[in-house]
Amino acid sequence: MDLSNLISQDDLIARRKEIKKILFYRICGSGMGPAAVLIKQAGFEVEGTDSAYYPPMSTFLETTGITLFKLDQVTPEFLKKYDLIVVGNSVAGKLEAARMIERAGVPFTSFPSALGSLVLKDKNVVGIAGTHGKTTTTYFMTQLLEKLNQNPGYLVGGIIEGRNPSKLGDKYFVIESDEYDSAYFHKISKFRLYEQKNMILTSLEFDHADIFSSVEKIEDEFRDVLPKIDSTIIFNQEYPSAMKLYHEYQGKKSSQKWFLYGDKSKIGPFDVKSFEDGSTFSIQWQGERISFKSSVVGQHNVLNLTSCLIYLLSEGFKASDLQKAATGLEMVKRRQEVRGKYKGMVVIDDFAHHPRAINVTLEAIRSRFKNKKLITVFEPISATARSSIFQSEFRDALAHSEKVIIAKAEIATTALSAKDLDCDLLAQEINSKGSKAVCVTKLDELRKKIDEFAEPDAVLLILSNRTCLGLWESNFVQELIS
Repeated sequence: MDLSNLISQDDLIARRKEIKKILFYRICGSGMGPAAVLIKQAGFEVEGTDSAYYPPMSTFLETTGITLFKLDQVTPEFLKKYDLIVVGNSVAGKLEAARMIERAGVPFTSFPSALGSLVLKDKNVVGIAGTHGKTTTTYFMTQLLEKLNQNPGYLVGGIIEGRNPSKLGDKYFVIESDEYDSAYFHKISKFRLYEQKNMILTSLEFDHADIFSSVEKIEDEFRDVLPKIDSTIIFNQEYPSAMKLYHEYQGKKSSQKWFLYGDKSKIGPFDVKSFEDGSTFSIQWQGERISFKSSVVGQHNVLNLTSCLIYLLSEGFKASDLQKAATGLEMVKRRQEVRGKYKGMVVIDDFAHHPRAINVTLEAIRSRFKNKKLITVFEPISATARSSIFQSEFRDALAHSEKVIIAKAEIATTALSAKDLDCDLLAQEINSKGSKAVCVTKLDELRKKIDEFAEPDAVLLILSNRTCLGLWESNFVQELIS
């Protein structure tokens, strides 16, 4: 590995005016594509390359005017025409492509570093961090600022109906501050490179077991960035790791304004009530109790929304304007998304793949669809979910459904120092707690069990951050009735 041409964050900031033409190598990543568009909107000439182009990213990129190449067109000579190469996280350090980039004689970096240095350095960046709720909260904050006529910039790590996943905007820039690492040469969390001025931490517990050995290692990533934040920091106090960091850093820097939220905080939210079409709640702000009515459903989403409202109140926006803005908020796709009906059941697609996320999702669905039985399909597919780390926690979370189908992908976990999740044992233990559970490994088995478990007046909740054994790519989708 030769990192002599790896450009540092400080050097990249200093040389911004010298950089004209940029290549995004593996541009189709969920962060790479939106970042490339933002950098193009900031005035740079951007081109991209990847092995293949598929919707929705290909469709998004085609609308931007970015010239795209196939990887087989890229040679060492090809790379020399650029002033900067932005390398995607899908490029492993052991690949020959990495050696070619390193030897091209062109400065290279990761997309978080390029985005932070070339775009975000001049923005009022609001970073939304946390184990759960990052994408949803980022989208909530973006919509609220739009309703307040602020024309915010944003980068949302999810698919949003009817809009692009990123936009340059004006003063405010809202970004999903991901704790996953940035590139084979930047083995640090993406949020450490985003030049954040403000941070909301929605949650903090162990995840990403393929790159972190403990929650303390994740805490260390925050220890790097928290002293550098100059403005507002908002933490959910329900998480011990978040409170550990709060006690370490609160009051250490005079320019920082700290706020805590949560069920037991002084701010709230209080009096949370959820219905099929929304929620009501209140928060305490500067001696005044402010009531809100919103379209978001469930305690978890109310907490996410509360964090946004606290930030906007701290920025001086009027409570009355925020009360209006909080109505009619939309969700990102695959977050409690109703996809239609199947055999009389409401079918909901959700991204949850961590025990806490499953718990709060089930709670929200119960609030939204009162008196309906819950049939849950769970595909443990992330490195952490495929491991034995949360074996008992998954059992306890899923047992809140009347019926459970575990869709086991035959992929060994890459979690550090952990065995594979025992899905057969998981099903047995859920059965012992009074629910009916089975484990399947193939799509046809999954379809048969869904049909067998089907009840006309029930909710079919499908939890997966991929395709659920191919279910979402099968004719099941065409069989859904809108």
